[in-house]
Amino acid sequence: MQTQVSLDTHSGKIEGSYDPKFSTVYQAFVDNFTHHDEVGASCVVNLEGKTLVDLWGGRKARDGAPWTRDTISVVFSSTKGAMALCAHLLADRGQLDLDAPITRYWPEFGVGGKEDSRVSMTLDHTVGVPHVRIPLKAGGFWDYEYMVKRVADEPAFWSPGTRQGYHAITMAWTVGELIRRASGRRLGPFFADEVARPLNLDFWIGLPEANETRVASMIMAEPDQAWLDTKFIKTALNTTDTPTALFMRDFAAFDANSRACRAAEVGSANGMANARALAGLYAPLANGGTLNGVRLVGRETLSRMGRVSAATGEDATLMIPTRFALGYMKSTDNRRIPATVNSSLLMTEAAFGHVGAGGSLGFADPECALSFGYSMNRMGTGVLLNSRGQALVDATYRTLGYRTNAGGVWTH
Repeated sequence: MQTQVSLDTHSGKIEGSYDPKFSTVYQAFVDNFTHHDEVGASCVVNLEGKTLVDLWGGRKARDGAPWTRDTISVVFSSTKGAMALCAHLLADRGQLDLDAPITRYWPEFGVGGKEDSRVSMTLDHTVGVPHVRIPLKAGGFWDYEYMVKRVADEPAFWSPGTRQGYHAITMAWTVGELIRRASGRRLGPFFADEVARPLNLDFWIGLPEANETRVASMIMAEPDQAWLDTKFIKTALNTTDTPTALFMRDFAAFDANSRACRAAEVGSANGMANARALAGLYAPLANGGTLNGVRLVGRETLSRMGRVSAATGEDATLMIPTRFALGYMKSTDNRRIPATVNSSLLMTEAAFGHVGAGGSLGFADPECALSFGYSMNRMGTGVLLNSRGQALVDATYRTLGYRTNAGGVWTH
């Protein structure tokens, strides 16, 4: 029996339902509004394919319209998990070889030191084109063909495969174009046809204009001194052509609240979704690759999706230790690293998923058949998960009997 929710807070009404066993998740969700300045958000927990928590509430903007059950927002890099799934789906079907040279599918990419790069390197952030050095034309992010050419022509920042640096925005085209070359379809339609519709997900990479009325605008993070003192920010402000500085340059030009952004196809950064869609995306992956008659991938592919593919003591873009599977973040504990803020993501070792700028998150945990989604419109500082999202994850794992994350992953 689900507990139904209708609670008024100073930020607006919280609604939905939850299994009483997950009352601590509900309490953490409410606490985000009452004590941590949440404006609008949603949170969903699925276990063995069943929805046990489905909460939403607050407002689409400060003093704005209510955040309702069908409200969606940009989930920034949480989109990467959806894009990576499309690549793995093609690999599972034998249409895309992750170990093959990129030039097998995309000959134009093989220039500027990228001649020997492999498909898998586009998924684990080692391919060496985290950004393009010369500034883009106005509206460049929304011009798919323009961006494909810019990324293909860009000389490598390092020899592919020898270093790891987060490809914050360019991953949209390094991976997205390989999906197009392998399948004959652009990422947006491919994802809609092969993933979103079969799973009944309210998840869009290229939002139809008819859905604009459901969108919550993003509220940018307000930098505090702790954030300004991080190595990431200091590197961004005191260098020019480093991946860190170029990330900040490009993110500042990425107007996520514009219709042009929402309508475009940027598989690394502009997916429109909510927690229900994020948790639903990962639900089959938490349950062997197939759920309710919808098969996404087989167990061999699923096993590869969750394995660490690349890890580094200092990511060339994010300036922190990072751990990645092929297209997905793994549990990463940077709580004891000096000069960092909100730079960790604490799950189990088996879990894999992706954080989005400001704090959204979707992930699968095959160890306990868990899938999880969180979306919000008030962005936090930091480069990984902030305390609002982590509190929801922590409450979920505690409910499932996990005792501690002191070692960097949740364990029993």
